[in-house]
Amino acid sequence: MAPCLSIFFLFIVTFCVTLTAAAAGGHYSLPTFFPRPAYQSLIKHAKTPKPKLPFKTRYFPQTLDHFSFHPKSSKIFYQKYLINTQYWHKGAPIFVYTGNEGDIEWFAANTGFMLDIAPKFRALLLFIEHRFYGESMPFGKDSYQSAKTLGYLNSQQALADFAVLIRSLKQNLSSEASPVVVFGGSYGGMLAAWFRIKYPHIAIGALASSAPILQFDKIIPWSSFYDAVSLDFKDVSQNCYEVIKGSWAELVAISNQKQALAELSKAFRTCKSLHSTASVLEWLWTAFVYTAMVNYPTEANFLKPLPAYPVQQMCKIIDKSPSGATKLSRAFAAASLYYNYSQTENCFEVEHEVDPHGLHGWHWQTCTEMVMPMTCSNESMFPPSGFDYKKFAEQCRMKYGVLPRPHWITTEFGGERIEKVLKRFGSNIIFSNGMRDPWSRGGVLRNISATIIALVTEKGAHHVDFRAATKDDPDWLIQQRRQEVENIQRWLDEYYVDLRHA
Repeated sequence: MAPCLSIFFLFIVTFCVTLTAAAAGGHYSLPTFFPRPAYQSLIKHAKTPKPKLPFKTRYFPQTLDHFSFHPKSSKIFYQKYLINTQYWHKGAPIFVYTGNEGDIEWFAANTGFMLDIAPKFRALLLFIEHRFYGESMPFGKDSYQSAKTLGYLNSQQALADFAVLIRSLKQNLSSEASPVVVFGGSYGGMLAAWFRIKYPHIAIGALASSAPILQFDKIIPWSSFYDAVSLDFKDVSQNCYEVIKGSWAELVAISNQKQALAELSKAFRTCKSLHSTASVLEWLWTAFVYTAMVNYPTEANFLKPLPAYPVQQMCKIIDKSPSGATKLSRAFAAASLYYNYSQTENCFEVEHEVDPHGLHGWHWQTCTEMVMPMTCSNESMFPPSGFDYKKFAEQCRMKYGVLPRPHWITTEFGGERIEKVLKRFGSNIIFSNGMRDPWSRGGVLRNISATIIALVTEKGAHHVDFRAATKDDPDWLIQQRRQEVENIQRWLDEYYVDLRHA
């Protein structure tokens, strides 16, 4: 959601999968789904070098709780933001990225589109870090200590943070007439769209890329996400799809052997001996899901370093494997592209990957308000699975001492009637989606009105339009960005006309 992933990503996946159910002839259970770039068995936030970006880092004294007046509500924490004023002048627009689940530098480094268009609009660029991520920790090192602190982590507080910070910045710049356009990808795209609906007096428009705002309740079929992942591989090669689909049964068969862990540790070149065969399934599953999400037309390093069109490259590895190779070994070879395209890994941390972007707060969000049920149908290349809400809720209760509110997002922002809500209360929103991105199935794929439009590309991946332009970009991507710029220009032109006549 990401990161979707943020990815998510954000726009991003963590699974609880039981091999024993499949071994017994039953279905896999996927009670917990975290839609963001994730890693198996997350360990503490790794200290990785920050990318060099053309921004200055600032910190804003933010209010802990915007919606109550208890004594603790007025506690201040320092919210990080990045700012670039290189092209800006007083009265010119302010482009704001509504940060999602991770370090704000990570999103800034992967949203070159805003830097590309800033000179044209003479825009100030502002990337605001989401509370409880990166350095924006309301309780410092104790921010994740318990539900008492994590209770302040939700989308409504985050939207209010953005609103307060933007208003304060405009006042400090003595440029309160500057129009604001918000941008976001994956979960950040959801926030951008919701911000335009909730705070139309602050933002004149929103560009929401790969924003699955329809992924809640029963608005879309629960199997949509994994059906889309499977279709990405099937469209490249039927054999590739069949090999991956058949690899899970081979994994189950090995898991029933006495020396299963030792055999799998050797076959998957693990850095440390495995403790669970389920972790192997998760490792493979993650590689296929995220490669489908970031099936970009050019080389990229969003979740991992990957070549252009990595799904095609994975299928090429499978299709060119020796005829005697097992399906599981072919699946491993393909997944290795995701984890080791750079050819720098001598072994794989199957059970102990680090969390380089500080994403683990998303676990809390999915256990409270971001409940997105997902299943695997018989058409999927993944084992058939259901969504057991009772088990999911019990896991959340055991981990955090809270129960999810599965209908809260649709109550707060609109459910099955979201299109009517947008048509009645919204305007100036672009929903951009690429149909190669499995998150697109939860996005807005058709125009709702003349001012709430959907830009859909058949070959697009997860918020690919937000990536910096390159000489190798295909024509359809160039055209998509051109349409986005044209719509933003129209919003601004209308705003300045209204301002002159005010």
